[in-house]
Formats: sequence, C-alpha cells, structure tokens
Amino acid sequence: MDDVTATRGISGTRIEGVMRAITDRIAARSLAPGARLPSVRSFARTMQVSVSTVVEAYERLAAEGVIRSRPGSGFYVCGPLAPLSLSEIGHRMERDVDPLWISRQSLEVGDDALMPGCGWLPPSWMPEAALRRAMRTLARAGESSIFTNYGTPLGLPPLRQLLARRMGEHGIAASPDQIMLTDSGTQAIDLLCRFLLEPGDTVLVDDPCYFNFHALLRAHRTNIVGVPVTPTGPDIELFGQALERHAPRLYITNSGVHNPTGAVLSHVTAHRLLKLADASSLIIVEDDIFADFEYSPAPRLAAYDGLDRVIHIGSFSKTLSASVRCGFIAAPRDWIDGIVDLKTATSFSGGQLTAELLFSVLKDGGYRKHIDALQVRLAKAMSETISRLETIGITPWLRPQAGMFLWCRLPEGLDAAEVARACLAKDVVLAPGNAFSQRETAGGFMRFNVAQSTDVRIFDVLESSMRTLGASI
Repeated sequence: MDDVTATRGISGTRIEGVMRAITDRIAARSLAPGARLPSVRSFARTMQVSVSTVVEAYERLAAEGVIRSRPGSGFYVCGPLAPLSLSEIGHRMERDVDPLWISRQSLEVGDDALMPGCGWLPPSWMPEAALRRAMRTLARAGESSIFTNYGTPLGLPPLRQLLARRMGEHGIAASPDQIMLTDSGTQAIDLLCRFLLEPGDTVLVDDPCYFNFHALLRAHRTNIVGVPVTPTGPDIELFGQALERHAPRLYITNSGVHNPTGAVLSHVTAHRLLKLADASSLIIVEDDIFADFEYSPAPRLAAYDGLDRVIHIGSFSKTLSASVRCGFIAAPRDWIDGIVDLKTATSFSGGQLTAELLFSVLKDGGYRKHIDALQVRLAKAMSETISRLETIGITPWLRPQAGMFLWCRLPEGLDAAEVARACLAKDVVLAPGNAFSQRETAGGFMRFNVAQSTDVRIFDVLESSMRTLGASI
C-alpha cells in the first residue's frame, strides 16, 4: 500500500491516514529512531492532503511519543528500533494473498479442512514405516552421542558422501567437503542471504515463484524483481533486461520441476541464462527440493557451471518427512568456511539425530521403491485433477512432466483471491496466483497440489463458489 492509498478507502479521517502512513514506515524500518520525518509541506504533497492535515497528524504523533519536534529543525522518530514487521515491508498485499498468511493458514487449519493449496504431500503418502524402522535401528545402535551430542560443523560425513553421489547423478561434481548440512531448505536460503546480501541489494526471482522466497527476501530487506516464467524457464530476453536495469546480486530459482508452474528448464535456456550470469557476475541459488519427483532429470545449472557461481541446495521435506528437518548447501570451496561460520553463529550446530535418521532411510533400498510408487501415484492424481478441473472450467497453464503442482487459469473474469476467500469459508484452503507473483500479474491463476486434491468435495466447493462469484461454467 502506498502513502496516498493510506488516506483513502480505509475507515478513519485523513489525519489518521497520515498518522498511519508514518507509523507504517516506522514498522517497516524505513524510518529508524532518530530519523527526520519529511517536511510538513513535502509530505502534504506526497499524501495529497492539506498542510494543516499533516501538521495535526504530526502533533498527534508527538503527543503519543512516537515522534518529537525539534524547533527550527523538524520532527524526528523517537524511541528504540521498532520490532521487525515483515507484513509492513514492501508492497502491502491483501491478507488472503500474503505469502506469510497463506503459509500460516495451511499450517494452522484443523484436520477437517481440505488443502489443495498447500505445498506438501498428505501424511499417508509419506514412508512412515521406513521412518519407524530407521528410528528403531538408531535406538538399538547403542551410540549415545547420536541422541545427546552436537553434530560436526559440516554435518554427518556419511550423509554428505551420499548427497555427493546423488548430485553426481545429475551431473553435479561436488565433493563432500563442499556440502554443508542445514536444518531445512529454508535455512539454507536464509544462510546464503546472510552470506551474500546486504540490505538494499536486488534479487531476481521467477514470476511466479515459491511464495516463501518473497517472505524470506523481505526479511533480509532486499529489492525483489520478478522475471516472467515460460514453459522452458525464465524469459531470457526479460532476464537480460533485468540484469542491465537492476544489477542484481542474486537469482533464486528451482531446479527440475518448477514451483508453482511445473515448468522444466530447457538445455538452451540453461546455457543462455548462465552466459548472461557470467557477464554480469550474478550468483545463482538453485533449489533442488523436487529432485526425486522427476522421471528423467532436467538440466541443472550447477552441473553446467561446476559450482562456480551456482549454489545448489535441497532437502527431503517433500518426499520423506516435513518433521525430519534436514537440508543441504553445495557451494564453491572457498565459500564453505564462511557459510559454516554463519551456521555456527546462528544455530551453532545441526541436528545429529535428524541427519542420522535421514541417512538411515536414504541408504535403505526401500526409499527408492517409495519414490517409484510416489511418481506413479502423482501421475495418476495429476491426470484426475486436470480432468476434474477442466470439467468446471479451470484449465492448466501446462501439463507438468512430473511433480505435484498444477498452475491453472480460472474462467475469465474471476479473481483467484476472491475464489480462495469464498472457499476458505467452506474449509477449503487454496493458493491464489498473486501470492506467487512479485508483479501481481497472476490474479486469474491458482496453484493446485494434486496429491491434496483427491477429495471430490474440493471441486464441488470450487464450482459452487465460482458460480456465486459470477463465472459462466
């Protein structure tokens, strides 16, 4: 929300709107303690209100102790630094398309809710028996340090060796000493942002992209620029224009199956993208969290680049367990020590028990059988979900080669946020398109998780809600 909007379309007087604009800036930390406020006349022009309105707003804020007046100098922010409010940083979004709200809504709803908009598999699709078996094996091992001691800085050596072999299957040459374990894929990105970025740096993301990228980058006070996605990867022409116009430090993207679109990077796009990145000194973070969903591997930027300017990350929360929190970073050799130092400073050590549990499951042949069965099950769910959606007028942007996500266009004239709001009232949690779009150009799109879309009640609620909102089906 911009400052002018703060004085319009919201309950309260214009004076209260000016006050809200100032307090919002303080909450977003764009006005820090001791910072001088805009002059009365200049802020009146910005807010499109009278000078007297701004004078009264400033006087009220001063009376509340939010700001203070220095005669002959102006008004200044009082007090300590405001607690960080991520929802106040950057463009204000409607709450039901705000990425933080959607994440919390998906995590907090009751067991009776249907969640075609969430980003994970149903618990019944996960290999619980394999996890129980691994836990029993660890319990019988008699190695007490597994349960009570800190892990090593890089993480469990046998697991890092296994991860190096798995990456080798995708053409990525990474030695175990180039790999560091993290508590999750999200922590991996957070550490890399701390390592590589300063507040105010520009980061490129796909548009649309996984919405928590937006939230995490907000927390690091970066400028976020979205580049449109095509069925073969980012639009290379617009990607090049963004490099020239914004001089970004970082680009964050998915390997393999793209979230939310299901697109797959082509070899041609990968080569052209890396050529542009080399010419501009751009660093790329490649999130490979969906690797095990693929039937045949898509190109990996880290394979072409040789882990020079591309950092490869991943985790197993989507295919193994969201509770077994373990991810990894594979990075250039001369960066690993610095990243390890950051991990030590922020979390001291990774979870040794979690790493041992993950290693025990991954080295078991049962995990591969689980993945084979999961791929078949997802393919069936994908086909059935597409058929049910098309029956009610919702069409896929493309038919994904693999994975659980389906990026769909709603019937003409419908707003995805309004549909999501109507369905939420009936305990169906959806993911409207603009939650994934930095430019907010996906208002007519919705992401569906096909594994969470097997209940026919979802489509009854969708159809009913769309009819109520005026769709011609």
